[in-house]
Amino acid sequence: MRVTQQMLFNRYVYNLNSSLTSLMDLNVKAQTQKNINKPSDDPTGMTRILDHRDTLRSLDQYAENISTAKGWLTSADEALMQVSTIITRAKELATQAATGTVDENNREQISYEMRSLFEQLVSLANTDFEGNSIFGGHKTDGAAYQEIMWLTTNDEDFGRNAEFTVNGSSDTTVLVQYFDRQDNTPVGGNMALDDPDLGVRYSIDGGRNWLEDGSISFIGSEGTLSLPQSGTSVSFHGVTDVKVNDFSDVSVSDGTWMWIRPSAQYLGDDDDAPPKVDSLGPGVKLIEAEASGSFLDTNVTIRIDNESDVTMNEEIHYSYSMDGGINWVTGNVASADTTSNAAVLSVANGGILTLTSAGSNTISPGQQFIIRPRTAAINLDVSSSEQVQVNSVGKDIFGGIYMDPDRVLSAGGSILTLGSLNGGRVFHGSNASNMALSIQGDDEYSMNLFEVMGNLVAFTETNNQTGVQQSLANLVKAQEHIMNSIAEIGGRENRLNVGANILEGLKLNEQTLLSSIEDADVSELMTDLAQQQIVYESVLRSTSMIMQLNLAKFI
Repeated sequence: MRVTQQMLFNRYVYNLNSSLTSLMDLNVKAQTQKNINKPSDDPTGMTRILDHRDTLRSLDQYAENISTAKGWLTSADEALMQVSTIITRAKELATQAATGTVDENNREQISYEMRSLFEQLVSLANTDFEGNSIFGGHKTDGAAYQEIMWLTTNDEDFGRNAEFTVNGSSDTTVLVQYFDRQDNTPVGGNMALDDPDLGVRYSIDGGRNWLEDGSISFIGSEGTLSLPQSGTSVSFHGVTDVKVNDFSDVSVSDGTWMWIRPSAQYLGDDDDAPPKVDSLGPGVKLIEAEASGSFLDTNVTIRIDNESDVTMNEEIHYSYSMDGGINWVTGNVASADTTSNAAVLSVANGGILTLTSAGSNTISPGQQFIIRPRTAAINLDVSSSEQVQVNSVGKDIFGGIYMDPDRVLSAGGSILTLGSLNGGRVFHGSNASNMALSIQGDDEYSMNLFEVMGNLVAFTETNNQTGVQQSLANLVKAQEHIMNSIAEIGGRENRLNVGANILEGLKLNEQTLLSSIEDADVSELMTDLAQQQIVYESVLRSTSMIMQLNLAKFI
């Protein structure tokens, strides 16, 4: 076999390129200090690297969510601590005003600061973080509260039966009394609001001076209490009775008194109502569907999968989707229950759909039920299996007056809730379906901070020592409720701290695993690089010695 110059040349060039390629690869690894820089270096290793990087990105997002959640909760915590400080100051002032050692002028002086404290509380309830209201539920783009005028009365019967709306605003409490113009009705006797002999007097300076230009006018069942010099009026949605006061003595409190005073209306949303269910398909109007349990924050669609009609006490096959029908969880079965005419269908997270007859107990294939939960919580994922609520529902903390959005259209404008001096209880109008105190239960009034503070403003401005004493006791309970809310938010903050520590550990573990696959051993890499450098230089030297490419040798 003849070895030609071209064969020698090709072989030497190949060796040079191979040595140079190895040297360049080692140089790249030395520069990046990574064993794997492209998929061809190690396909299996690159797959594992990408998996670990995805996990690290998820952990970084969880860490960012925790940081955001801490911002929300820290803002809420600081706001509520300031609220507690303000309440403490309000208790000091109320304690002074509740004693018999201070006079009318002293209570008036106290009322100025009390009203200022009330306004500060409203401002704190409207605290936001990065432009988002933290006490408004899902409604984060606006204030959680607005100041309004509301009523307190000493007349329990009037408080139970009256339906009203307070209009306008006033910088001072407006004190209203009713009397018989003819002085024929005994003090404490009843007169209807639309009685032409019913007179109205009111005071805008704490009861020092009384104005008698007030009037009540009715058109049908709608009445208006006009108080021209007060800047306020009251609309009554129906006729009810009031108790008349002494015709000549304004200090006698046997009749109906009304304090038109400040309060705060909650503008956010809540999660008090059960989920709504929309039914689709043939015959669904004859089936009553009711949802209960937990559905998180997403709509759930349930689809009947039986091949033919079934009754509610037979085995029902169904699927459900939590993403609007894109993905379905199939193969679910509601067991037959021959003792019941109701079907109970369960979905993930503890949600339950109960179907009962509203004219028919037959369920057809393809019928769908869309469950729409009413929620106010904003939850952030802090791990693959845990969420933390970052916002709060202000009405459950501060109280105030709240209009249920589901009842606004059906209420017909009946807006009622009255406060009473008798034991500090709150009485709801018989048809008051859309405006009510936001904290429910036996202690709803005493825990309702804005109502308690509104009454303290009213009673200090009108020199009502008894009212201040009762409101002071309620203020103590309101502060306890605020402190419980602070503790609840603090618990969420602690969960974030624990979650952050867990994330740090998970992140370190992932980085260690990633490094074991991806990172190069620097000392070994430098040795390999030096050896390859020697190899490459040796190839160059030997090639130059063997390959005599000088043209003079061929002449």
